[in-house]
Order: sequence, then C-alpha cells, then structure tokens
Amino acid sequence: MAASQHYEQQYLDLMRRIWEEGDERIDRTGVGTRSLFGAQMRFSLRDDAIPLLTTKRVYWKVAVREMLWFLTGNTNIRPLVEQGVHIWTDWPLDAYRRATGEGIDRDAFEARIIADDDFARQWGDLGPVYGAQWVNWPRYEPVGDGLYRRAEQGHNQIATLVEQIRSNPGSRRLLFTGWNVAEIAGMALPPCHMTYQFHVSDGRLSGLLFQRSADLALGVPFNIFGLALITRMLAQQCDLDVGDIVWHGADVHLYLNHADLVREQLSRTPAGAPRFRINRRPETIFDYRVEDFEVVDYAPQTHIAGAVAV
Repeated sequence: MAASQHYEQQYLDLMRRIWEEGDERIDRTGVGTRSLFGAQMRFSLRDDAIPLLTTKRVYWKVAVREMLWFLTGNTNIRPLVEQGVHIWTDWPLDAYRRATGEGIDRDAFEARIIADDDFARQWGDLGPVYGAQWVNWPRYEPVGDGLYRRAEQGHNQIATLVEQIRSNPGSRRLLFTGWNVAEIAGMALPPCHMTYQFHVSDGRLSGLLFQRSADLALGVPFNIFGLALITRMLAQQCDLDVGDIVWHGADVHLYLNHADLVREQLSRTPAGAPRFRINRRPETIFDYRVEDFEVVDYAPQTHIAGAVAV
C-alpha cells in the first residue's frame, strides 16, 4: 500500500475485486455469495491509529461490548441485549422460531430474554462459542482405570497469553483460538474469526487474525476493529507499544443481496484518520469497561444498511 494511500483503500479494493471477479456460490444460508479464497490487509496502530472504516459508520462501541462479553466467557445473549446489542440475536431467534413455529419478532424475543430467567437459559444460549473457548477451553482430569472427567475449570487461553507475552515475548506460540473441533456441533455458529496470533518486536506488539469465513460488508469491519482492540488491550497489560495488525481471510465473500450496499460504498471516497485511546489501565485484561475506550476524530459517512444472512 502506497504511503499516501488511505488505509481504507485496501478494503474497498478487495470489495471491488470480490464483486467483479468473485466466484458466485450457493452458500449455507441459501442467499448466495461472490467469494474469493485468500486475502490479506495490514494496518498500522502506531500513533493511536485505529482502522475504522470511514466510507460508512462502524458502531465501534458495539464491537467493544462484544469483545468484553467474549472475555467473560459468557455464551448467553442476555448480557448483550441488556446493553442494546443485537448482533447475536438472529441465531437463537431463528432456532426458537423453527422449534416452536411462533412468528415472534426480534424485539419481543429480546424482551423475553431479558425478563424471563428460564426463557433466557433455554433460548438465549449460543453453545460453547468464542468466549467459552477463549477463557474456559475444556480440560479433562484422570479419575482412574483410564477414565477422565471434565474439570470444573477449563484452560484460560487469554490469561495464559498475557503471561506468555510478558515472560517469553520471542515465542512463536503467542496465540489463542476458538476452533475446538470437539464442540463445534454444539455452537450456534462455528468461529469465523477463529485464531489470533501475536508478535513482539522492538517493544511493540502486533496482532494477526486468521478468519476462515469473512462477510466483508458486515462482519469484517467489526473483526478488524476487534483485532485492533484486543491487540491494544494486550499491549497495555504487557507494557508494550503497538505495531501493526494483519488480517487474513480465507473464504472472503459478499452476499448477493448486498448489491446496493456494495455499489453505494464503492462510490464513496475514504477520508479522515480517527484515533483510539484507552483511558484507564485496569488490574487485568478481564476488568476493562466500555467507558475505558475512546475514539476521537471519527467522522464517517452515513451508515449503509445490509441484511444479515443467518
């Protein structure tokens, strides 16, 4: 990427390439996509830079709330919907409709999730998705005669990662993953942003994300911000500056029902350079709050709507 080119141009170039050259495919959702296999984008985090899209608004506080929810290990949508975050509701709502035949709308479903403990337990849980694997990866302990039972407390990959960055910054094992093969069948959605790896050089922490399935229009802007966010949090906790983030997508796609979104976004010119700040250093990486994070100088163009394919 040329030094004078806006950081977002690589995203727009990838969008145009997929839309014009992508393989048209029937996908799991039945909506259909145009898809390319294998893409990379790199963004600098130096000088408080944050790679938020400027050609449309990215609701970065929603992404922060989701990240903090992941770090609790919670897999129920209730804490999210209590904060007005709807990005995970479509999957349990779809499961409820199919199981009961009830044509309930999203608002009514979320209201029941919030108000009814039993309903939330039965219908709000997503299975062992991201947070469960990040901070409570199953461990098994021997009970004799070659038998094992699941330990009450699993392996906390995030806590281990912080310790490894501090104690062994040259390691090539500074990573965590959500792709637990044994538990995928029980997940509402297998991990898309599945493996994160980190690298320390000259006192700077850089982060890399491998994403097996990448909805470029709706998901990837959040995933890029999420990678930047967790990299900055880890750097602060480990007394490091930040370097770059690298995003790798495998199946990178645009849904066919996003034609209007794609045309509108590609007609816009990126501009501006938002900055990201963490205003407090909590005791651990698990103690951040939404109000600890601030984005300044972010003046994006108007939001572009697009339907989520479930």
